[in-house]
Amino acid sequence: MKKWKTVLLSTLLVGTLAACGSGESEEAAADSEEKTKITFGSTAGPYSDMVSQAIQPLLEEKGYEVEVVEFSDYVQPNIALDNGSIDVNLFQHKIYMENFAGENGLELSEVIVVPTAPMGIYSNKYDSLDEIEEGSQIAIPNDPTNAARAFLILEEEGLIKVDPDVNPLVISERDVVENPKNIVFQPIEAAQLPRAVDSVDLSAVPGNFALSANMDLLDALKLENMPDEYRNRVVVNTEDLDEPFVQDIKAAVESAKFEEVIDTEFEGFGKPDWME
Repeated sequence: MKKWKTVLLSTLLVGTLAACGSGESEEAAADSEEKTKITFGSTAGPYSDMVSQAIQPLLEEKGYEVEVVEFSDYVQPNIALDNGSIDVNLFQHKIYMENFAGENGLELSEVIVVPTAPMGIYSNKYDSLDEIEEGSQIAIPNDPTNAARAFLILEEEGLIKVDPDVNPLVISERDVVENPKNIVFQPIEAAQLPRAVDSVDLSAVPGNFALSANMDLLDALKLENMPDEYRNRVVVNTEDLDEPFVQDIKAAVESAKFEEVIDTEFEGFGKPDWME
């Protein structure tokens, strides 16, 4: 009996060790398995097109399967990223990303900045900003971030002067210290700015809304010299920042092939500092 008990215990011990070893091996294999499918989220329009035309083909050349998911608002792409429905998104600039992450307790990080459709000043009345008359009306975005961009364009053209001590990312009408032509500012919803071209003297239209309304970026009287803080970026969960698939996305955007597509298919998009 003692002999059989010894044999039985030995058998159980070996089985237990084998099971543990098997579990550890499976876990190690799972950890070492590289990601082969990337789900890319973006808002419908130019940035979804940028993913499918300029990024997806390069990733597929590296062996990835890429799925592009389109969103109709600016909230869901980050929510989907946080809950794992998508792996990466492209639709937002730095200020929005940081504010959204802070307000919603998310850990988001940018991978790389991409060329972005600039805001432009459009008009059906004037052919040049030099023609602007006294008391002309200009429609501007009613949200602080995009309104600041409009004021910067006007200041660059010498039409207004803003307080030099104000943060250029949060300029508002009260920061305009000189307005020699008494330009009248009409804040409205950004999505309505393309239509405003027909009803006011000028309209400051963000690039994505201009393209959605089938406007030609090059028809603008002036396109902004966009700070990189306002350019869109590829964004992932911070915990994934060093993952191989993220580094492959970055390499794709940094490639000559990516820039070639931008130059031919996304004319008028302002390039970030790293591309200049």
